[in-house]
Amino acid sequence: MKLGVLINLNQSSDITEKIKKVHDMGFSSCQITCWDMACYTDETAETIKAALTQYDVTVSTFWAGWSGRGFWNFYEGQMTLGIVPEAYRFQRIQDLKAGSDFAKKLGVNQMATHAGFIPEDPNSERYKGTVYALREIASYAKDNGQYFLFETGQETPITLLRAIQDIGLDNLGVNLDPANLICYGKANPVDALDTIGKYVRDVHAKDALYPTDGYKLGVETPLGEGKVNFPAFVAKLKELGYDGVLTIEREISGEQQTKDIIAGKAFLEALI
Repeated sequence: MKLGVLINLNQSSDITEKIKKVHDMGFSSCQITCWDMACYTDETAETIKAALTQYDVTVSTFWAGWSGRGFWNFYEGQMTLGIVPEAYRFQRIQDLKAGSDFAKKLGVNQMATHAGFIPEDPNSERYKGTVYALREIASYAKDNGQYFLFETGQETPITLLRAIQDIGLDNLGVNLDPANLICYGKANPVDALDTIGKYVRDVHAKDALYPTDGYKLGVETPLGEGKVNFPAFVAKLKELGYDGVLTIEREISGEQQTKDIIAGKAFLEALI
């Protein structure tokens, strides 16, 4: 296993400087996440590739966002997040196909996203429509030579496993975010590996607390200060033969984010 860090691509900041910072913090891997589809240009792709070469950094996964409203909670989230809501589904299929095309320009063979609150009931029409849409996106990614990864959190591990089986393609995987499983109250991340571990192809190193309010997600914390049992989690990943990247994600900004990432790096190095 090696360590990486997540960085964000948008039009308002310098992606070359962000890749340089990845190198300066001592990482050789990153995930690039993008919610700004206007960035999906040939020029931006060339800028990123030049910076990756200059600073000797690789991209493990391109994390593709989607357009439209999104509320990260238990109520409005059900109606606005991912591919599940019918009102946003068509446009977001196009958004994720564009993300796959951009990842191909970067030479990245994995793309990830949040699919939304995949319904627990496999008999529901909403579940069936979601699976059909996800199959279309994953098939498109396959044609681009890519794995399509589900980021965990908004559904239980068994629901995610069922969706992967029902989609039925061989390029599906999981971008496992242990903190999301906790802050959405869906599973213990160590136990979740029993269900979806064989599909894990990238991992977000992130920590969080369980929710204590039926309306609000649990709170993200610095690594080692939440409820993710990282010693057991890393040991279980090793047991399963995972030899990919632990990509640190810290969902704050500024100087404190950098401090927490560097501290998290030391915390994880002691485990791997």
